Amino acid sequence: MLLNRRKLRLETERLTLRPPIHSDFTPWTSLRRDSRDFLTPWEPSWAEDHLSRRAFTNRVYWASRSITGQTALPLFLIRRSDDQLLGAITLDNIRRGPAQSGTLGYWVGQQFARHGYMSEAIAAIVHHAFERMDLSRIEAACLPENQASRGLLERSGFKYEGVAQSYLQINGRWRTHVLYAALRGDRRGRTEAGL
Repeated sequence: MLLNRRKLRLETERLTLRPPIHSDFTPWTSLRRDSRDFLTPWEPSWAEDHLSRRAFTNRVYWASRSITGQTALPLFLIRRSDDQLLGAITLDNIRRGPAQSGTLGYWVGQQFARHGYMSEAIAAIVHHAFERMDLSRIEAACLPENQASRGLLERSGFKYEGVAQSYLQINGRWRTHVLYAALRGDRRGRTEAGL
């Protein structure tokens, strides 16, 4: 299925999920800067130019190429009531052929956390991935101590699958992550997290 970047929009009750555009630079930079202390314990270290216009422009071009090439689906969360940028969600590392899978990542600005926005976004992107993109599996990983993210994934239908040692560099250190997955037509039932 070919995706047209300009027409790609997922709608939820309160949100529009759409690819980043150049005019998002100022709201994105402000939201990331204001939420820095909230986000950095859970993210890879920010590059020195992370908040620069050039880095953001590269992000917009990467999003366009990724959607066209069907290797990733990077979307911004826009609140429909006031066009406020709330965060982002990306279905990345999309693998076709026998795998038919992708990896989910997301972040939300501190002032918008715990209001159910990311739950809406995850439900929309999972539905799109299974029903429109014909994926079979969506994976996600988070730090074991990130109870908010673990709870979000579990409430969103993701099941705990295990632990990956030294999975990603987070805030400058190699960190072990817990692994979750959602399957199309999942019949596994509830699983208990191991950590």
